[in-house]
Amino acid sequence: MISTLFISLLIFLLISVPIAVCLGFSSLVALQVKDLPLITLAQSVFESLDSFPLMAIPFFILAGNLMQTGGMSRRLIRLANVLVGWFRGGLGSVAVLTAMFFSTISGSSAATTAAIGSTLIPEMGKKGYPKPFATATCASAGELGVIIPPSIPMVVYGLVANVSIGSLFMAGFIPGILIGLSLILTIIIVARVKGFDIVNRSSKRQWLKDLWIAFTDSFLALVMPVIILGGIYKGVFTPTEAAVIAVVYGFIIGMFVYREIKWKDLMPILGKSAVSTSIIMLIVAYASIFGYILTVEEVPQKLGKAIAQFSDNPIVFLLLVNIFLFITGTLMEALVTIIIVAPILAPIAVQFGIDPVHFGIIMVVNVAIGMLTPPVAVNLVVACQIANLKMSQLTRPVLLFLGVLTLDVLIISYVPSLSLWLPSFM
Repeated sequence: MISTLFISLLIFLLISVPIAVCLGFSSLVALQVKDLPLITLAQSVFESLDSFPLMAIPFFILAGNLMQTGGMSRRLIRLANVLVGWFRGGLGSVAVLTAMFFSTISGSSAATTAAIGSTLIPEMGKKGYPKPFATATCASAGELGVIIPPSIPMVVYGLVANVSIGSLFMAGFIPGILIGLSLILTIIIVARVKGFDIVNRSSKRQWLKDLWIAFTDSFLALVMPVIILGGIYKGVFTPTEAAVIAVVYGFIIGMFVYREIKWKDLMPILGKSAVSTSIIMLIVAYASIFGYILTVEEVPQKLGKAIAQFSDNPIVFLLLVNIFLFITGTLMEALVTIIIVAPILAPIAVQFGIDPVHFGIIMVVNVAIGMLTPPVAVNLVVACQIANLKMSQLTRPVLLFLGVLTLDVLIISYVPSLSLWLPSFM
């Protein structure tokens, strides 16, 4: 049954069937071969969607679209530019710092890439950055959208692995900051070696004045993640309720304070959010029956025994997991990878004494890296569309960033305190 499941899934993928349909059809074929009642598929699909935490996804998507349209991303870019745009390599660092800011209100890597790339890729070109490097920078920075909370992949992992979503959100901060700083350092080194992004420094007094203006202008955007994440960590509301509050906050600020959202903009925003939500929910729904079949066939137990026979060392296990997730990330979308793989690997990780929250961060960082590895490479697709480049033109700069990100994921994997220190205060 398992061979039928994966062979049919591979065939459907090769003929370019949408991923949600691939999961559903391959599960249907496997159920038919096993002579199980096909009503199981419908039951599993509807039961998987009957989840209160899952409601956080459409609201976080809508909140991100409201904030992007409402002018928050532009204000955050201005603040980041004042903070780090005054040294060589500063504009590339602005892209990363803005992504870190925007990640706290988005939850999506593609949305983060689009928000920073549409403004900063042309600006980086004016500063002398090679267009492929500028595009790869924004695509790499965009992955922080799913690492720094709130994060849609973290919500999904929490559901399928039965792990506290609030703890996952808390655990993502330090790894996200580590990755952001490593990307900034890489950009600064490349800018100095290549000799681009020459800046004219203003006086200290003028810099402080610009900083104050940028900070006050973006203050309401910065307050939003404090309200949302602080409320979750203090137990005032759940992640789902926090997502609803984010929508209300983003609507009020964008419509009545910044006044950049017009009534005519609401329908396009709602329509875009509905389409994104529908795609994700279809994947979640049909992946549930896929996971059900894996559970019935005891795939996690069998795989766990096989790994234990190979090695009982958690260091080796994490290395194998990272290699496996890197390969999987090149072929499958992030949420699909989490939905299919997490129920299999998370119980095995617990057997090896690895905290499920720490393992969740490892998975999320790995699938985020997958957003830079073709052929799927969601972030590269978005960035290339903005820059009007072919993906092949980004090979060299992307390989550079992938090398840095690989080092980051190894550090995060083998230094669990980076992920577990903040959740320990909850």
